[in-house]
Amino acid sequence: MTLAAVVLVVAGGLVAALYALQDKMLFFPRPLVGAGPSGSHVESVELAAKDGIPLRGWLVKSQRIPAPLLVYFGGNAEEVSWLAATGAERSGWSVLLMNYRGYGHSEGRPSEAWLFADALRLYDWAAGRTDVDARRIVGMGRSLGSGVAIYLATQRTLAGLVLITPFDSITAVAQRHYPFLPVRWLLRHPFDSLSRAGAIAVPTLMLVAGQDTIIPPAHAERLYERWPGSKRWIEFPEADHESISAEPGYWRAITTFLDELT
Repeated sequence: MTLAAVVLVVAGGLVAALYALQDKMLFFPRPLVGAGPSGSHVESVELAAKDGIPLRGWLVKSQRIPAPLLVYFGGNAEEVSWLAATGAERSGWSVLLMNYRGYGHSEGRPSEAWLFADALRLYDWAAGRTDVDARRIVGMGRSLGSGVAIYLATQRTLAGLVLITPFDSITAVAQRHYPFLPVRWLLRHPFDSLSRAGAIAVPTLMLVAGQDTIIPPAHAERLYERWPGSKRWIEFPEADHESISAEPGYWRAITTFLDELT
């Protein structure tokens, strides 16, 4: 074989491998370690998705009834039970923590389409509860979860959004990391938040890590520039993609934003 032919075969094999393995490169399901959150203010939740798959998680309840609700969507390698220990309910907000399909004790396999469908199912279930103030439901998404929260905001009425290390699209982020590949034609899960931004007018807080090499701030900047409604940008210059939630001002920024919505 000529050198050109060898290069074509190798390149074709690489593209085919990446197409076949992209789900494993995007979704990193994590198991639940231990028994999970407990206490008188924690309700275990099991909810059948549209296709019957059981989704499992927790509702961390505020003492207020009906309470405003924060619905959290985690990152692509995040099991969400840790968030129950943040004490967010003491701010007067309940927090709904449901693991994606395949994460924690939720069953099934994750995909963009099913994460979006499950988000609608979660919202509808929560909004129908008598202990939830359906007029004050806020979507909170971290990394991959920002794309889920943004989609939810285009389909249901939210009081606001909290987006942590958000992105314009997974396609754009992947193209940055793999500039030599035709990413646009390979991705089955584009999570195109940029195309949805124009339809969202709710107050939005974006928290960005200045040293983020996984989702560099430029991707959040493009999303922020397209955002038409009330918006606030807070950047933590020394934080990276994983450490941002440990920043001293991280939870203060979120609770201040939530307080302004009540």
